[in-house]
Amino acid sequence: MKATQKLMKVFVTRRIPQDGLRTLTESGICNVEQWDSEEPVPKEELLKGVAGAQGLYCMLTDKIDSEILQAAGPCLKVISTLSVGFDHLSLGEIKNRGIRVGYTPDALTDATAELAVGLLLATSRRLMEAAEEVKNGGWTAWKPLWMCGYGLAGSTVGIVGLGRIGLAIAQRLKPFGVKRFLYTGRQPRPEAAAKIQGEYVTLNELAEESDFISVSCSFSPETKGMFNGDLFSKMKKTAIFINTSRGAVVNQDDLYKALSTGQIAAAGLDVTVPEPLPTDHPLLSQKNCVILPHVASATIATRTAMAELTANNLLAGLKDQPMPKELIL
Repeated sequence: MKATQKLMKVFVTRRIPQDGLRTLTESGICNVEQWDSEEPVPKEELLKGVAGAQGLYCMLTDKIDSEILQAAGPCLKVISTLSVGFDHLSLGEIKNRGIRVGYTPDALTDATAELAVGLLLATSRRLMEAAEEVKNGGWTAWKPLWMCGYGLAGSTVGIVGLGRIGLAIAQRLKPFGVKRFLYTGRQPRPEAAAKIQGEYVTLNELAEESDFISVSCSFSPETKGMFNGDLFSKMKKTAIFINTSRGAVVNQDDLYKALSTGQIAAAGLDVTVPEPLPTDHPLLSQKNCVILPHVASATIATRTAMAELTANNLLAGLKDQPMPKELIL
């Protein structure tokens, strides 16, 4: 009984891959309580679950704000999020309380890059439209101009945010015969750019010159709504726009207008605002818009690795040890 009393309370906000949960339960230092559901934890359950916890294992969909932190109380030592993004965390408040934060920046790079390439091809080659035509009887005879899209060979690809994921996307696109890579961001990244012979340009230049635009930048006040009507108007009418970063970097009303008026050719999105996107949203009425339900990291291996890393970050924080991946506040 004595040993049980010394166990530190950890609250897990969702059903997670078993390897991640096993890492926690077999650590011998924590008592795990869990919202054991595929669906997000209701706020009232989160408030109850986090009370008195030393560790919080959370998801990108859990808004960890001052109310949650207040409910947790002074015992909370570490928050570990199963995500590379952290805009759901009130970092200022967390820092003031001396709470450490773990995240998963490297675990999902390959899976996200693969998905971005798949989404780009599905969008540019009109694969969703073509598959639907097979089902609805639209496929009759072979036609020279039917279902024609845009290919990568000889094209110019613009990468917005040449970080780990942006570079991984470009490296996977290069063998398709891309002629030129442009990139933009807060500052030039010569080492990364050298791997793809990338040219650093302004955002406007990238919009004007790219045949394909892939967005993999982080979300911040500066990037919020940066893809708006003004920027879409600078793009080629044949441009393919792909976003696998955060939905909020795009003004979706402006994107709808750009797609419905032929200002750009097509868009592929793995992220939206809100998530899930309502089924009556105007973007879903556009055949030239492919929308996926935020599944960029959804491979079994990647989600398992993310779950284990999140658990190991949390355990390290509970032990006052260096985390495998700590967000420095």
